[in-house]
Amino acid sequence: MKLTNFLIILCIFLSLYFWGSKENLAFSEYALFHGAFYTLLTGLFVHANLVHLSGNMIFLYVFGNSLEDEVGAFNTALVFFTGGILSFIISIPFYPGATMLGASAAIFSVMSALLLARHPGYSFQFLSPIGPLALLYFMFNIMAVKNAMGGNVAYFAHIFGFIIGMFFGAKWNKQWKESLFLTFALLIVYFILYIYLIKWI
Repeated sequence: MKLTNFLIILCIFLSLYFWGSKENLAFSEYALFHGAFYTLLTGLFVHANLVHLSGNMIFLYVFGNSLEDEVGAFNTALVFFTGGILSFIISIPFYPGATMLGASAAIFSVMSALLLARHPGYSFQFLSPIGPLALLYFMFNIMAVKNAMGGNVAYFAHIFGFIIGMFFGAKWNKQWKESLFLTFALLIVYFILYIYLIKWI
């Protein structure tokens, strides 16, 4: 079994357990400073509800499996856990007293690592919409922070996760600047095609 699929199973299992129990597996500043260090890990796997879980698992399946094919299981795990755990900790000043849960920040790390780790070239894998989608989703979170969108979404944690993942991607691909530039170009091309198709539908 691939690592990414195992992580998905863990997310589903622990979320179901979390929903049916009184045990606190979510991460929070209070939990961290009162000895519940395990929540740095369990908080990555438990989710608030079925919609939260389903959305994250779709993204984890797509981006996680793609990164695993690119750099292997160990490196994918390294990105996932480093990005997720550090994002929790770094986000504390931005969400004081808040409870944080879910794999979103870890997935953002996986997304950005894949974005830069993919070697530029005219392959189907590079030309797929995976890279542009990562950029688009990151830009949405930047706009959400800029527009002070609230709710229960930790946009800052997503941004931190994305930045952390970029360090890994840049380390694994010396041509990461070219990859990033070409992905921006692909995003523009896909956007133009979208506008063109909308006019004809």
